[in-house]
Amino acid sequence: MASTNEHAPQPPSPGQPQAGENLEALWVGAEGGMEQDLVKRAGVSFEAIPAAGVHGVNLRALPGNVLKLSRGYRQAGRLLRRFHPDVLFFTGGYVAVPVALAGRAIPSLLYVPDIEPGLALKTLARFADHIALTAEESRLFFPAANRHRVTVTGYPVRKDLTDWSLEEARRELNLSPDLPTLLVFGGSKGARSINQALMGALPQLLEQMQVVHVSGQLDWPDVQAFRNQLDDRRASHYRAFAYLHERMGAALRAADLALSRAGAATLGEFPAFGLPALLVPYPHAWRYQKVNALHLVEQGAAVMVHDEALEGKLLSVVRDLMGDSSKLERMRRAMHSLAHPDAAKSIASLLFDLAADASPIRM
Repeated sequence: MASTNEHAPQPPSPGQPQAGENLEALWVGAEGGMEQDLVKRAGVSFEAIPAAGVHGVNLRALPGNVLKLSRGYRQAGRLLRRFHPDVLFFTGGYVAVPVALAGRAIPSLLYVPDIEPGLALKTLARFADHIALTAEESRLFFPAANRHRVTVTGYPVRKDLTDWSLEEARRELNLSPDLPTLLVFGGSKGARSINQALMGALPQLLEQMQVVHVSGQLDWPDVQAFRNQLDDRRASHYRAFAYLHERMGAALRAADLALSRAGAATLGEFPAFGLPALLVPYPHAWRYQKVNALHLVEQGAAVMVHDEALEGKLLSVVRDLMGDSSKLERMRRAMHSLAHPDAAKSIASLLFDLAADASPIRM
């Protein structure tokens, strides 16, 4: 959620958001959530409240989760009274529900990052004044009566991610311009099945290409041990990291093909770089990642492999894609056609418009 200082100049006119000292933002996340360190690293104020899901949980856990949501609602109310936001911005997750309920009198924008909104987002849509979408296909998940308050903005990608030139990216990661580059990653915590399948295929892959492997923290000790067992020639083609933080843009810019999960970020970051992808949807997250992957596959920008089949298929699929330059180029063009370079600006415009049009509300 964000607030403009009461004594600062008026917000910019619609469609012309500008960064300035008058903007104050507070990120509200779940207790124990993985985003806390990343948010603080970005210099944004962070507050945690209790939150838990109630859909699809077993009956033993349900009473405790309801109690958490109730505590979260009360704590969110106290936060809102202290922070005095002019507008609320939600991107889903269980923690957004108690904040939306506590702040239902405050103008709000809901952003749907995945193609298919989850239950929390569908619930939040009832309270939101406006809804922003990553892709046109997401309109189908909202009632026709609500579609007048829906805008397709695309997925916002931070500017510093795309600032790398190809030469800078290769130099930063010590990559050769003479070898194709495969980027493999599974998110900040990593993806065990991807890491294990990759390590099984790496000796053969490193004969033909260089690999940038962002393993996540959970498997990092195993990845380090594996790297230390490689012979010098293969090791010279392998760049392994637990996490890249500010250098992730360099990896995305240098890559010719990405192997990853199909979280919402793939809908924004891969198009921003025109990066063809081999997607492995996480099998235990309802169907959101599968729907994201199918969206990119249907556009001709990606290939999908199911998690349980990855170990047996990874080597052949990667080799086939890397060996077919014309197909990779078609995938690259298709992926780049999905980019929305002004997505962040569009979302900011909607937020400023909501804040400017609303009457001052103080809780």
